[in-house]
Amino acid sequence: MYSVHFYGQMLADASRLNAYAAALRQAVSPDSVVMDLGCGPGIFALLACKFGARRIYAVEPENIVGLAREVAVANGFSDRIEFFEKLSTEITLPEPATIIISDLRGVLPWFEQNIPSIIDARERLLVRGGVLIPQRDILWASVVEAPEQYAEIVDPWRSQFDLDLAAGRRFVTNTWRKSRIKPEQLLTAPISWTTLDYYEVNSPDIHAEMSWQAARKGTAHGLAVWFDSELADGIRFSNHPAEPEMIYGIGFFPFSQPVELMEGEHVTLKVTADLVKDGYVWRWDTEVLRKASFKQSTLFGVPLSTNQLPKAVQ
Repeated sequence: MYSVHFYGQMLADASRLNAYAAALRQAVSPDSVVMDLGCGPGIFALLACKFGARRIYAVEPENIVGLAREVAVANGFSDRIEFFEKLSTEITLPEPATIIISDLRGVLPWFEQNIPSIIDARERLLVRGGVLIPQRDILWASVVEAPEQYAEIVDPWRSQFDLDLAAGRRFVTNTWRKSRIKPEQLLTAPISWTTLDYYEVNSPDIHAEMSWQAARKGTAHGLAVWFDSELADGIRFSNHPAEPEMIYGIGFFPFSQPVELMEGEHVTLKVTADLVKDGYVWRWDTEVLRKASFKQSTLFGVPLSTNQLPKAVQ
C-alpha cells in the first residue's frame, strides 16, 4: 500500500503527469466513459471530468480512495465520478468504458497484478475499439559500470570485527532494486529487448534473451533496465538514464561478481519474470565468454529458516 506522501511524489513528477494529461485530453470527448484503473487519489478521474468526459468510474481497493472522494467533492465532480472500492477484477461497470487509463507499474511494468488487471479490464470492461492509456511500454537494457550502487549492496557484508558475514552477499546479489544510473555508466549501447503492447498482451510473464558488445573498457557490475511509455499517438515519456529522473527510477540487476570487460567483448543474458501469486520471481543468467557465468534469481534472494518451511518439504 502506497503512502499519501508517495502519491504526492507521483503527482510531483511533471514528466509523468503532463504526458498522462495530454494523452487523456486527446482521447476524451463529450460521450466518453472513462475507467480510472487503480485511481489512487483520483487525479486521472478529475482530469477526465475537466476535459469533458460524460462519466468516470474510479476503481481503487485501498484506503486512498477516501482522499479521492474528498477531492472529487472539492472540485465539483462528485456527480460524474462513481467510485468502486474493490479490485477491478471483482467489479462490473454499469456500462462499458470507452477509455481505460492506468499506471499500476512499479519500477518496471511487471509489478504485482498490473498486467493481469489490464488484461482483465481490456477483455471485460472496455468497449470494442476502446482506448487504452498507456498503449505500450518499450523495455530497454544496458550493461553498466556502477561501483557505487554495487558497493551499497555488497559492502555491508564484508568482514567486520573479524566476523565472516559473506553469506549475506549471496542474498543481496540475487535481488534487484530501484536505482539511478547516469548515461556515462553505460558500458554497452542500450537494446530494446521487448515491447509490452497492452492491446495484445495475454500473459503476465516475460522470457527474453539479449546480447551486447562492450562499447568501451570497464568493469561491469550489472544490468540497468528501464522503459519508454507510449501513452497515445505522439505522446510518450522515457526514464532513460539521460532523461530527467522520474518516479519509476531504473531497475538495477547486480551481477554475482564484477566483471572486467574489454572493448568489443560480448555479454549475453537470459531474463525471465514469472508471476507467482501477487509477486514476480525474476531470473537473470549472464554469460561473458571465458570470463564469467552467473545464474541469479530473486528466488535465492530470500533467506529461509527450516522453521518457516512447510513440514512436507522438511
